[in-house]
Amino acid sequence: QVQLVESGGGLVQAGGSLRLSCAASGRTFSTYTMGWFHQAPGKEREFVAAISWSGGNTYYADSVKDRFTISRDNAKNTVYLQMNSLKPEDTAVYYCAAGRPTFGSTWYEMGYDYWGQGTQVTVSS
Repeated sequence: QVQLVESGGGLVQAGGSLRLSCAASGRTFSTYTMGWFHQAPGKEREFVAAISWSGGNTYYADSVKDRFTISRDNAKNTVYLQMNSLKPEDTAVYYCAAGRPTFGSTWYEMGYDYWGQGTQVTVSS
């Protein structure tokens, strides 16, 4: 069992930056792929980024490549999402997730077993 708690969301102007954190409980954190998803009002939850258990592989949605960076600190049981050059269309609730997806499911909710409650990110124009 893994419990996930996100933090770091807030209100920021377009072009600004935020860093989201996701703290995980349990001694098995380092064995999980960690992902970030977001859900905008009226839309389905979408993949944003993921990082392998070792941190050696990272994956990004095309919409956030070159703007967002995912990283993890297994000693602190924490995964981060550094978001730069934020745009109004990045406004959403951001969720942290943990799982052991096969290669094909890294980008999909089905690949993850545990989810946080989410943190709101609002980007004003």
